[in-house]
Amino acid sequence: MSINELQDEVVAEFNDFSDWMDRYQLLIDLGNEQEPLEEKYKTEQNLIEGCQSRVWLQADEVDGKLIFKAESDALIVKGIIALLIKVVSGHTPDEILSSDLYFIEKIGLKEHLSPTRSNGLLSMVKQIRMYALAYKAKERKL
Repeated sequence: MSINELQDEVVAEFNDFSDWMDRYQLLIDLGNEQEPLEEKYKTEQNLIEGCQSRVWLQADEVDGKLIFKAESDALIVKGIIALLIKVVSGHTPDEILSSDLYFIEKIGLKEHLSPTRSNGLLSMVKQIRMYALAYKAKERKL
């Protein structure tokens, strides 16, 4: 599935709930369904700066596609990063870099987060794009 198809799927899933308490529960469930991040990846290097909570993001390149894994010590944040990973993981650096992550706006996530969580969300997106840029640069050198 393309990034946009995955985003549309997320939007449809969130549109099933009109109440934000239900949407928060969906985020928490998404976070809880995620595989725990291996301890070896919980390093300072993988910590995302700008997040109020601790969020670790690991990216690995497999057959030209980036596979992301993450974990957070906060339930809602764990759900947010799980949602981002659901959309971008398994795509090429170019696909990730050229994507407009419109689902964040469409599900109303930004305006329903505290300012610090909203900044953290932007930091997560920025870090995902940084990994994509780094792997793209690495590809060019090969």
